[in-house]
Amino acid sequence: MQRIRPPFALLERVAPALGAALLYRTWFQVRDVPEKVRAPRAGLPEATPFQVGAVRGRAYGEGPLVYLVHGWAGWGLQLGAYVAPLVEQGFRVITYDAPSHGDADPGELGPGRSTMLEAAEALQAVVAEHGPAHGLIAHSGGAVATALALRAGLKVERMVFVAAATDFSETLDQFAALLGFGPRIRAGFLSRFKRDFGPLEDFALPKVIAGLDLPPLLLIHDRADPETSYQGSVALLDQWPGSRLETSDGLGHRRVLRDAALVQQAVDFLAERAPGDGPAVVRETMGE
Repeated sequence: MQRIRPPFALLERVAPALGAALLYRTWFQVRDVPEKVRAPRAGLPEATPFQVGAVRGRAYGEGPLVYLVHGWAGWGLQLGAYVAPLVEQGFRVITYDAPSHGDADPGELGPGRSTMLEAAEALQAVVAEHGPAHGLIAHSGGAVATALALRAGLKVERMVFVAAATDFSETLDQFAALLGFGPRIRAGFLSRFKRDFGPLEDFALPKVIAGLDLPPLLLIHDRADPETSYQGSVALLDQWPGSRLETSDGLGHRRVLRDAALVQQAVDFLAERAPGDGPAVVRETMGE
């Protein structure tokens, strides 16, 4: 992306409409991740492969269903550190690559391009294929895809968001700093986005979840995450009843997915109440 910074800087001055069109196309591009990078870093249980439309995935274990939802330019087994612990806890784990990601087929926009709405639809299709979700773990933009699916009617008993993307206006700021465009291209981009999808701010997590009946949520976020704002997860605590936050220092945006202690916290959170166990019980210690 650095190589196209000079054109953006020039287009900001002389042809902002063209710059906005180029930015709009860039926004929906999915970075290709080499297969060797996507290879699991640890041994996994035996898997059953599946395909639902363009989506390709794997199922592991038996029991209540837990879905792993990757973020933008991610892949299902990017969350592979959760698979074995969840299976050992008695869950059936579903991982998948959303359209135009990983091993999946191209999405509606063609090879290497997708949208958050398509990611949300992919999650809904996978759940429709495999069955109701007891639990779900989503990384980064996968949290937004999950929230959009919740708004469309998806039901989940318990959820974990890791390094959640809570506001795409921040992502646009990062694009501006990296590519070198200014307010004229930005305004043109936002106009194009609104024309096709509605205002960009409507995809902020607080707006997406407004008015929904929300399940218990564990948020995990590194304080120094350079890609998604830790403060966004802090703010979400006040907007999501039944949520709590676990933090780390120095793990960044991706290594936080592989930290053994945080992985175990996520697994324990999903296992606190399995389907059929009856209502959760609040125990209080009373002083004598």
